Amino acid sequence: MKRRAFAGGLALAGLSGGVLAQATAYPGARPIRLLVGFTPGGAADYVARVISEPLGKALGQGIVVENRPGAGASIATDMVAKAAPDGYTVLLASPGSILVNPALNPKLPYTLRDLAPVAKVTSSPLVVAAHPGSGINSIQDLIAKAKKSPGTVNCATAGNGSAPHLGAALFSQVAGVQMTLIPFKGGAPAIQSVVSGDTQVTFGTPPSVLPMIQAGRLKGLAVSARDNSDMFPGLPGMAQAGLPDYAIDFWYGLFVPAGTPAPVIRKIYEAAAAAMQQPGVKVALAREGTAIDLSKSPDQFASFLEQDAKFWVKLVKDAGVKLD
Repeated sequence: MKRRAFAGGLALAGLSGGVLAQATAYPGARPIRLLVGFTPGGAADYVARVISEPLGKALGQGIVVENRPGAGASIATDMVAKAAPDGYTVLLASPGSILVNPALNPKLPYTLRDLAPVAKVTSSPLVVAAHPGSGINSIQDLIAKAKKSPGTVNCATAGNGSAPHLGAALFSQVAGVQMTLIPFKGGAPAIQSVVSGDTQVTFGTPPSVLPMIQAGRLKGLAVSARDNSDMFPGLPGMAQAGLPDYAIDFWYGLFVPAGTPAPVIRKIYEAAAAAMQQPGVKVALAREGTAIDLSKSPDQFASFLEQDAKFWVKLVKDAGVKLD
């Protein structure tokens, strides 16, 4: 994977005077669409709605959040990839649709070259939780149950290729267990399936899982980071839970169609940086177990993506995860 796969929107060469004038006037009087590839109530939706207002204020234009779930967020990603490269259609995405899906599914209607990175904005671990009546009260309980009856533990995920899906796959690999991974069209319906007892356990995003743990409707087992964190009181890290060789986190970032003028990308990046500096944003994200993790520039985000892709693609191949 080469950096030019992400660089299409960053070059100024060849821009006409009209396009440059349009970039200078951006964002003008049109609202900006922020597409999310998952259903309302999940981590992606939460992050988008927390940052949309301060991002819009920094740009001087309204941000409209649109949920377009399906196909592991590939539907939303494809919509942005095929949108006009004018800065009015922005994608909030995680590693699944950006790095994993196009690398392993050649039938997708978009490739990495169809998108330009703007900024990584957040990162967080997953939260492992179980139905209170499942008899699974710790990570060691989960491992023991899965080893005793391989394939009988049903684990709900936010969809094939999503971070929760891959987090569960890595857990199975490291712990030497077999679970049945059940994909849903987003974090919220996946968590609801565990709450209702249709599935027994989940590797979910913090905004999806924490409220249910706090309400006593789910039993929190651990966070997927190696060590515990003040953001997750009462939940051990994997080292404290007895599985120190396991650790995984995920991020969300902003992308625009390839070919978007560099000045427009820079304006969106600077607005994102201003939004993430707002104290209220940090508090709101931390409340749901998400940390601000802003890239230093669009170029730095592109370099990060090159390296991060190696981890996710290797994980999918090693774990034998199927994305289609």
